[in-house]
Amino acid sequence: MSMTATLGISCFYHDAAAALVIDGKVVAAAQEERFSRKKHDASFPLSAASYCLEEADISPDQLDSVVFYDKPVLTFHRLMSSYLAVAPKGLKSWLQAVPRWISQKLHIPRIINESLEYDGPILFTPHHISHAASAYLPSPYEDAAILTIDGVGEWATASYGVGEGKRVQVLAEMHFPDSLGLLYSAFTYFTGFKVNSGEYKLMGLAPYGQPRYLRAIKDRVASIAEDGTVTLNLDYFGFLDSMEMTSHRFAELFGGPRRKPESRITQREMDLARSIQAFTEEAVLKMAAHVHGLTGKPNLCLAGGVALNCVANGKLLREGPFQDIWIQPAAGDAGAALGAALAVQYGYHDQPRPRVEALDRQKGSYLGPAFAPQEIKGFLDSNGYAYQDLAQDERAEAVAQAIAEGKIVGFFHGRMEFGPRALGGRSILGDPRREDTQRVMNLKIKYRESFRPFAPSVLAEEVSTYFALDRASPYMLLVAPVRPERCIAGSENSLGEDMLHIVNQKRSDIPAITHVDYSARVQTVHQETNPLYHQVISRFQDLTGYGVIVNTSFNVRGEPIVCTPEEAYTCFMRTEMDYLYLDGFWLDKREQPVLEDQVDWRTQFELD
Repeated sequence: MSMTATLGISCFYHDAAAALVIDGKVVAAAQEERFSRKKHDASFPLSAASYCLEEADISPDQLDSVVFYDKPVLTFHRLMSSYLAVAPKGLKSWLQAVPRWISQKLHIPRIINESLEYDGPILFTPHHISHAASAYLPSPYEDAAILTIDGVGEWATASYGVGEGKRVQVLAEMHFPDSLGLLYSAFTYFTGFKVNSGEYKLMGLAPYGQPRYLRAIKDRVASIAEDGTVTLNLDYFGFLDSMEMTSHRFAELFGGPRRKPESRITQREMDLARSIQAFTEEAVLKMAAHVHGLTGKPNLCLAGGVALNCVANGKLLREGPFQDIWIQPAAGDAGAALGAALAVQYGYHDQPRPRVEALDRQKGSYLGPAFAPQEIKGFLDSNGYAYQDLAQDERAEAVAQAIAEGKIVGFFHGRMEFGPRALGGRSILGDPRREDTQRVMNLKIKYRESFRPFAPSVLAEEVSTYFALDRASPYMLLVAPVRPERCIAGSENSLGEDMLHIVNQKRSDIPAITHVDYSARVQTVHQETNPLYHQVISRFQDLTGYGVIVNTSFNVRGEPIVCTPEEAYTCFMRTEMDYLYLDGFWLDKREQPVLEDQVDWRTQFELD
């Protein structure tokens, strides 16, 4: 019986990825960073593509098509037009960009041919079609409105449309240089974080501040129309004609130069974060209301980098006009590789859209590599590492018991997650009841800024027991309030700049996952998509009365999430985790030999 296979590719901007769809079904997807170990790796995703083909046990010559998630010629046209509009300013950035275009971005077909040893059809989907397809086609809906918001793709910076059956249609776009995503990134840059990777830090910082700059943003920097269209005042930005995101006027308006990366965070940065977050939420709500009015659809699908703003998503769910929303777990450019492959499968190859299994058509986003027990055992034995080989009925018990005792557990199980969130495949787990869990995990495990909150993984059937949320949130893309009866009244957020004092206040009976504003970024865990992880939390509930645990990604600051057992073991040994669960094998830190290249990673980073 013949099959129809499409490989989707995204690369050369940020977060390169590959995704494989066969006969309309998602088979595999992964970011290149997980294999190269270079965070946000933008290079051609040869390793990710090779993994996808290996997962399906097919060769490149069995592919019916390879699709690129973007139309580079249109993007090049935008760059040329933008440069000519400001010339001779911007010459330095233009000269830096030209070699990459000449060598790579205008030669995608040749690179695909040579890298994959593939000579079949190569297709291109518009950037926002790729995002829209990634939002709607894996969703549980048979029809929905679609909203995509990012920095820029070709000329588009946001779009809205509809999905019906297996077809996706974009109805209208917002165009560069007006961009909500670029605006948020400008504030990310100005507050001292890295563009295209530090936006989630800005979101986490926002609750510590007050929106005292919101009026200045609206009066001088950007406006929001009633339909959500954002218009930038380009006098305050530098991305058109310099190597910087913001101009001197931006610095003058907001009290001086940008914060230097890794320097102390002040009240100004907290208030800027809160202000741009408030602006973003207002824009997203207006966009959503506009799309709802035009399409009349009861459900909304979201993608694009701005769709990773889980605070705005939570507010949209609570206050917006839609009955329900579904967000692509890999909402950024990585997920666009999947969207491009799905769009081609259903639109070009006319494959059937599969029926919904469990929650949606994305299989919990567990689409990356898994490792067989004999592979893991061989790795442990060949290196002389001490371990217990747990029986099936001992596994959840061992993990839950350790967490209940206040220990930190590295949890490596099944297929790796696709997207930026750890969802119980490559996670670090802790006890949410302990007041010191957040501090310990930030400073001794993750080696990152102390203000950063951790997320709860909660039994899906118990979510309303802990949070003001009445539905599934399997991909950790919704922020919801902790239920009021669980909260402990504390001081107001305006406590000055002593962030550690603020962080260490106990706010609820699950303090490790309760953010400063009494919210949490919720992951609901479902028996259907991750049975063992569900069993771990269920057993923890039996032991403690709490059906919720702390979940953070299995990595340290500056590193991608681990992919292989070897990477998991190395991370385990170089941090202060207590135990490591390697898909059936149980390792106690106290029984392990010292690594030959043992490094105290705390010396590698300057912490806030």
